[in-house]
Amino acid sequence: MSQKSSRSPTLNKPFSWFKKTKTLNNILFSMKLQNPQFKSNNLDQPNINKTQNLDDPNQLNDEILIKILSRVPEAHKNPNYLVSKQWLNLQGRLVRSVRVLDWDFLVSGRLFSRFPNLVHVDLIHGCFNFDSPPKICILLNLDFGSFHVDLDYLNDGLCVLSSEEVDLGLKVLANGYPNLRKLAVVNASEIGLLSIGEECLILQELELHLCNDRVLCGIAVFRNLQILKLVGSVDGVYDGLVSDVGLTILAQGCKRLVKLELRGCGGSYDGIKAIGQCCQMLEELSFSDHRIEDGWLSALSYCDNLKTLRFVSCKSIDRSPAIDRDMGVCPALERLHMEKCQLRQKRSVRALFLLCRSARELVFNNCWGLTDDIFGTGKICRRVNSLSLEGCSRLTVEGLASAIFYWNDLESLSVTSCSNIKDSEVTPELATLFSALKKFTWKADTRSLLSASLVGTGMGKRGKIFGKK
Repeated sequence: MSQKSSRSPTLNKPFSWFKKTKTLNNILFSMKLQNPQFKSNNLDQPNINKTQNLDDPNQLNDEILIKILSRVPEAHKNPNYLVSKQWLNLQGRLVRSVRVLDWDFLVSGRLFSRFPNLVHVDLIHGCFNFDSPPKICILLNLDFGSFHVDLDYLNDGLCVLSSEEVDLGLKVLANGYPNLRKLAVVNASEIGLLSIGEECLILQELELHLCNDRVLCGIAVFRNLQILKLVGSVDGVYDGLVSDVGLTILAQGCKRLVKLELRGCGGSYDGIKAIGQCCQMLEELSFSDHRIEDGWLSALSYCDNLKTLRFVSCKSIDRSPAIDRDMGVCPALERLHMEKCQLRQKRSVRALFLLCRSARELVFNNCWGLTDDIFGTGKICRRVNSLSLEGCSRLTVEGLASAIFYWNDLESLSVTSCSNIKDSEVTPELATLFSALKKFTWKADTRSLLSASLVGTGMGKRGKIFGKK
C-alpha cells in the first residue's frame, strides 16, 4: 500500500515535469536549432515587423507622401492639413494657385514658406486696404470679387494700396516664384512689372487693374505673354486711363498675344489698328464697358486671325462707324458674342454685322434695344450656322424670321426668355425650318409656359380666394 500511495501522485499528474522550466527551455531551444521551420519563422519575423511599420504614414518619406496626397480628390484635400505639421507642409507644396487676401502675408515671406510651388497668384483682394473692420457691413459685388465694406468706403471709394507698396510686394513675389505663369494685381507701376518680367520669364497670363499708359511702358518685358486683361476704369471703384499711347506700347511689346480683354479703356481707331497690325497671333478680343472714341470699329479689320469678338456691358458699339465700303471684314472670325449691351442704334449694329459677316456663330444675351428692324440687318451674315438668343425682350417672331431665312447653313438655334416671341406666331414655314435643325432649344415665352404648367393647381390667382369676405 505504501508503494502505491507513493506512485499515485506521479501517475495522476503526468505533466508535472513541466514545472522544471529550465529543462523545458533547453529542449525547446534545441528543437528550434534542429528544425528548419523554426529558423524560417525567426528569419521572417523582422520582415513582418517592417511591414507593420509601413502602416504608419509617419514612417514614409516626403516623396511617397506627396505622390499619395496628390491623388486625393479635391473635395477631400482640406482635412489633410489637420493631420500633422508634416502633412500641412506637404499639402502646401501641392498647391499651385492662391488668392492673397492679406498683403502682409506676401511681404513677410510667409506666402513662399507656406506655398513654395505656386504658378498662379491673385493679388487683387490683397491690394485693397481696409485699416479697420466696417461698422456697417455692406457686400459689394464686382466682376473680379466681393468685398465687405463700410458706408465710408462707398462715399470715398475703395482704398487701394499705393504703387510703392504694390511694387515691393511684386519684387518679393518675383524672387520667390521664378516659374510664375499667371498674375493678377491692382495699381502696379512699370517698376513692379519690370521686376516680375525680369525674374518670371515664362509668365503667360497677366491681369492689370487700375491700369494707365505709364504702367504699360513696362509690359514689353513680357516676351512670352499670351493672355492679357487690362482694366482701366470701374465705375464707383477706381478710374484709370488707357489711351492710344498705351495701346500702341502694348501692341509693339506683346506681339505673341492670343487673347486680349480691354475693360474701361479708352483709345481710338489708331490704337485698335496698332493692335491688329502688331499682334498677328491674336485670336480672341473682348471689349467691356469701353470708352473708345467714335469711328474705331473698322480698325478691327486689321485683325486678320481674330476668331472671337466679344462685347460685354457696352453702352454703345460705335456711334459713327465708317461707311460700308470702308468698313472691311474680319476674314477669320467665327464667333460674335454680345452680352448686356445696348443695341439701340441701327447704323452701329449694321456696321458690326458687316464687319463680322464671315462669322458662323452669333450670341445675344440680355441685350437691350434689339428690335426686329435692327436684328434684320444681320441677314448679311450668310455663313451663320448657330444662333443663341436670351433675354432679348423686344425681338418678335417676325424679326427672327427676317434674318434666319437668309442663313442657309443654320444648324443650331436656341431661344430663351424672349418674352415677345410667341409660340402662336410661329408660321408653318418657320416650323419646317426648325424641324430641319440639328440642335433646337425653344423656351422663348417662359411666362406662357409657367401659366400652362399652373393650370388646375389653384396657383397664380393673385390671392383671389383669400380676398373674399
